[in-house]
Amino acid sequence: MDDATSREISGHSGIHAVAAARAHGIEVMFTLSGAHVFPLYDAAVKGPDPMRLVDVRHEATAVFAAEGLARLTRRPGLAVLTAGPGVTNGVSAVTSAYFTGSPLLVLGGRAPANRWGQGSLQELDHPRLFTTITKHAATIETADAVGREVDAALRLATSAHRGPVFLDIAFDVIYAHATAPAPSPPVPAPLEPDEADLRAVAVALSQAVRPVFVVSSDVWMDGAEQTVRTVVEELGVPVITTGQGRGVLPRGHPLLITRARSAAFNAADLVVVAGGPLDFRLGYGRFGGRDGAAPAAVVHLADSPGQVATHVELAASAAGDLSRVFAGIVAAMPGRPDWSEWTASMRAAADEAAAGDADLLGATSDPIHPGRVYGELRRVLDDDAVVIGDGGDFVSFAGRFVEPAMPGRWLDPGPFGCLGTGLGYAAAARLAHPSAQVVLLLGDGAAGFSLMDVDTLVRHNLPVVMVVGNNGVWGLEKGPMQMLYGYDVAADLQPSTRYDEVVRALGGAGELVTDPGEIGPALRRGFDAAVPYLVNVVTDPTAAYPRSTFGV
Repeated sequence: MDDATSREISGHSGIHAVAAARAHGIEVMFTLSGAHVFPLYDAAVKGPDPMRLVDVRHEATAVFAAEGLARLTRRPGLAVLTAGPGVTNGVSAVTSAYFTGSPLLVLGGRAPANRWGQGSLQELDHPRLFTTITKHAATIETADAVGREVDAALRLATSAHRGPVFLDIAFDVIYAHATAPAPSPPVPAPLEPDEADLRAVAVALSQAVRPVFVVSSDVWMDGAEQTVRTVVEELGVPVITTGQGRGVLPRGHPLLITRARSAAFNAADLVVVAGGPLDFRLGYGRFGGRDGAAPAAVVHLADSPGQVATHVELAASAAGDLSRVFAGIVAAMPGRPDWSEWTASMRAAADEAAAGDADLLGATSDPIHPGRVYGELRRVLDDDAVVIGDGGDFVSFAGRFVEPAMPGRWLDPGPFGCLGTGLGYAAAARLAHPSAQVVLLLGDGAAGFSLMDVDTLVRHNLPVVMVVGNNGVWGLEKGPMQMLYGYDVAADLQPSTRYDEVVRALGGAGELVTDPGEIGPALRRGFDAAVPYLVNVVTDPTAAYPRSTFGV
């Protein structure tokens, strides 16, 4: 027999690892060079089933790029980190992937097993660092186990609830040769929701007078975006989108009322949260209850039972493949209430809020208000553009003003709030969507974490447009510290720093913008350029994003 399950592979451990990754649809390996992992590179470029190798300037960028590619393509991402500091430099990025529920495999080099405990270069027991921030962390002990364990790790990373897995391979093991069975492609097994749970959700929904749906990231990751759109359109219920749920209902959709978020949460009698945690971004799952009114009942729909909230009383919940969850709820509903009047009121509130944005989107102030940047950006974005946010206040304005036209075209750092994601996400977006516009929105603080990886974009021919909101302060910290203490420290950056010149020095292009009338032309020049292009906009440091929570 010569089918995939009966074949064997012979070669060093890198050959076995890459073969397993390829069986899972992985096409790109992100890394920063190190001798502990050379066999993985050899397999990627010269092996029997090669993949693209993208080397970066900081290990965190490698992990962010792998995570970003996983979130955009819904296939697992792969990052390879050399031993010791190579691995530890990726810890924050792995943690971020854990919080975003991203299917990711990180392979680390490791000091030789036959010298363990003798003080080899970069000897560190890495898995112990990752036990609380991955689904699994372990050392592969023998060459003949590499393919099997990489395959198992990827199956675990891609099963609900998705997340990162870390494996390291000792120097003498990764260079060793072995013969082992070839991996076989995985066959997905969607998690079936409990029918009694679906009926309970259906009853709660049918009894609601003012329901609101919140559609979040796992709806996209589960491939449930079309089912969810069909269901909410059939029911006629208003929808708020968050995270990678953005775009499930495209901008301008009559049921999309994200701009009326506060009004909807305050007035709703039932909030159905699908595909995301009830964390600080959603008031920890507590809605309404103002001015003596009863708080809203809450339904939580998750991709797996372990994700269902336990810190708040729920009217009902269901867990499983989210396409099946939504289809099952509709099928189980005992009746279809008419929510048209409620939905119309929320649509009117959203339209009123959007109309109130006009002054900021067209602001002519000097220095430039961040809103004007987004007013100009909205005019030049294509429907299939990928928009990436990496920053604090500047990116918060993006979340308010930029609404995707398609699902799977929005990336932000997620609930861990880790800055420095941007250049890795941008590389991933260009690889995932070679012909689409890719725009990276950077706060000037965030730019300091990863701007050197413009070098990566240049070397690998990955042109993207970067827009820096350059206000010279750490905006998320300056205002709150002044509020608490009446003064601030450690919250100022060099004003009007020439980040565009940094990009030019690295082989890209860019320009400084201080006149709001020049933002649009600069963006168009950026999208027309064949190299990474940075539009460095000097913005008003006093134009803080209005927020009701600081995430605590």
